[in-house]
Amino acid sequence: MAPSHAAPPSFFETVNIYFEKAASLCDYPRGLLDQIKAPNSVYAVQFPIKRESGDYEVISGWRVHHSHHRTPVKGGIRFAPEVNEDEVKALAALMTYKCAIVDVPFGGAKGGVAIDTKKYSPDEIQQITRRYTAELIRANFIGPGIDVPAPDYGTGSREMAWIADTYMSFNPGMIDSLACVTGKPLTQGGIRGRVEATGRGIYFGLREAVQQVEDMKALGLTPGLAGKRVVVQGLGNVGYHAAKFCEEAGCVIIALAERNGAVYRAQGLDVDAVAKHLRETGSILNYPGAENLVPTQAALELDCDILIPAALENQITGENARRVKAKIVAEGANGPTTADGEKVLLAKKALIIPDVYLNAGGVTVSYFEWIKNLSHVRLGRVGKRFEEASFDRIVNAIERSTGHRFADGERRAIVHGADEIDLVNSGLEETMIGAYHQIREIWKGDRRVPDLRTAAFLSAVRKVATTYLELGVFP
Repeated sequence: MAPSHAAPPSFFETVNIYFEKAASLCDYPRGLLDQIKAPNSVYAVQFPIKRESGDYEVISGWRVHHSHHRTPVKGGIRFAPEVNEDEVKALAALMTYKCAIVDVPFGGAKGGVAIDTKKYSPDEIQQITRRYTAELIRANFIGPGIDVPAPDYGTGSREMAWIADTYMSFNPGMIDSLACVTGKPLTQGGIRGRVEATGRGIYFGLREAVQQVEDMKALGLTPGLAGKRVVVQGLGNVGYHAAKFCEEAGCVIIALAERNGAVYRAQGLDVDAVAKHLRETGSILNYPGAENLVPTQAALELDCDILIPAALENQITGENARRVKAKIVAEGANGPTTADGEKVLLAKKALIIPDVYLNAGGVTVSYFEWIKNLSHVRLGRVGKRFEEASFDRIVNAIERSTGHRFADGERRAIVHGADEIDLVNSGLEETMIGAYHQIREIWKGDRRVPDLRTAAFLSAVRKVATTYLELGVFP
């Protein structure tokens, strides 16, 4: 009889493996840890739509509220054919921990609809989005103070606008209704910088990590991003912006990967040119001057300094992690490394910057959008002109006292008052820098903590547990 092999852990089970690794280092009651770990609510829905062909089709969707220790809860909505309840529960749990790590005052949630968007017309996708939203409204699973969705894989500002419009139709006269969802178009209450927020957050977090002299010395790398050879898997919104910001910081992007393969050039690729090629041809392959790599996982095994998996979960496994040569794995996607894959990477002394911290830029800027919608004031609108007038008086005083005249461009840069995008990027940078040092301090300050991921989860568990204890739920 052939020996039986245990099935690999599911995505949600993998998240819980990471949770338990951190929980074992805590002194909280087991009941409190179980409360933090378990999803509060799981809502599954099936609804019919009428296709343009005239046929009817039943669509399956989910929305999971993982933790109500803070409200509203927050998390994206994913449209993908592989979506299932386990995946949505895993992503909701990661949102709980992610928000806690970066001190964003939301509980964790996530949503998903099991469709392949390429097989539906825009009108059909709108019908699905609005009907899914109506189901969430009916179950009290959406609202500015209840649950605030956002874009995820397969959705964007268009779908968020449909969600907001549907919610407002069901709640006429509610002045805060635009705060029911984030990631909206600017004209519909969105915020500048949200589109690139996750990629920019990855850049800020990675930049902070490689500036740590001690950690880079242990990897045999020089501090800083300049000259680092980088491979990015995924050229969607997250991967593109992460690659672009790293390129601007002096990194050499040696490979970019998409679903059907990857392109490689040792001297470096032009990120914008490759993205243009993808848009024009529908494939990343056959980019002029680059070598094709098929399958796409081949790019994960290239000799590089930094690997940024920014596609989907379970890309680095116990099987292929042995061939991963990157010294730093910066997790741009949710769950790109399995528990078995992580063991292999850590045994090879790779530095893993975990997803639960690194891709928190999106929810951070979503928080800023939510605040903007509740306050009904564009960030920077009230203070911009006052700041510029104050700075202008200071510059005039310096010129009078010193006799030095600032050039026009230099003067404009000095007296510039903060716009919305300036405040958003500044707030995101501060959040990512502060959170990195929080988790690194845990990692370096406690010998029981073996890696950054455990440190990040430990930070999250402590913050969520403290909230429950202060609420008196576990006296």
